[in-house]
Amino acid sequence: MADWRILICDGLAPAGIELLRQHAQVDEQTGISAEALAECIHLYDIIVVRSRTKVTAELLEKASRLKLIARAGVGVDNIDLQAAKIRGINVVNTPVATTTAVAEHTIGLLLALVRRIPQADQIMKAGKWEKKSLMGMELAGKTLGIIGVGNIGQKVAKRAQAFDLNVIGYDPILTTEDFNHLRIKQVSLPQLYTQADIITLHTPLTPETSGMINAAAFDQMKPGVILLSTARGGIIDEDELLRRLNSGQVGGAGLDVFAQEPPPNQELLHHPNVVVTPHIAAQTKEAQTKAALHAAEEIERKINGLPLRWQIV
Repeated sequence: MADWRILICDGLAPAGIELLRQHAQVDEQTGISAEALAECIHLYDIIVVRSRTKVTAELLEKASRLKLIARAGVGVDNIDLQAAKIRGINVVNTPVATTTAVAEHTIGLLLALVRRIPQADQIMKAGKWEKKSLMGMELAGKTLGIIGVGNIGQKVAKRAQAFDLNVIGYDPILTTEDFNHLRIKQVSLPQLYTQADIITLHTPLTPETSGMINAAAFDQMKPGVILLSTARGGIIDEDELLRRLNSGQVGGAGLDVFAQEPPPNQELLHHPNVVVTPHIAAQTKEAQTKAALHAAEEIERKINGLPLRWQIV
């Protein structure tokens, strides 16, 4: 037991830490700098990260003992998977721990946009009673297009259907049978752009998806389309989004993730038709506890020589 050393680089819920301490020596250095991590990583068999810590090829060159990188969350774009694979280091994530939280936050952003809830709150807190500027839009009967119909996209679809939204989706992995089972109309990406009143993104950030919501994509979308992203920053061309918001072609955007975090584009953040949150879609007590436990359980399996359930590399 004592032979295994684990470093927690980012915040992890206590339940996960407690489980890990039953199997190994655990050091908590939440918020550790890249420089400090590079200096000490050779001491550890396992590191636990979230989205803040960047696990680069250069860092892994110094990781002589490292056997496993556990990502307490879904996205692994902050980890150099190829470098880990070359060095024989396993990478796992917790793909189902935060799905409900992110799906609920996506719907929350949508409701905030279409019913102008942030603006109404500000008006009331300013001591005003004003209705004319707060005209909203009903969701019932509108078409929601989901790009990426994985775990989160499917939960968003289920909640959207309860609002009587027509749900269409694009996912290159799912089969027609999958779409039929989910009661989601399968469409191509161009069809989704042209048919959807609301578009929500639930894809990982990959070379294929980076910048995919660009000028060419916006050109195909309906006038007044609403865009939601609780996936990963970098999928949307944010400068182009701002131009389309200013022209009115995009009616509103709900953004929880940004290409650079914190985002420097203050004009986008303060746009009257944008609702923004600081990458908190997965930030619920329930989701973080599940993510910590799922990561700890994967680590437990690694230590005990059992197959990993959510192995990426």
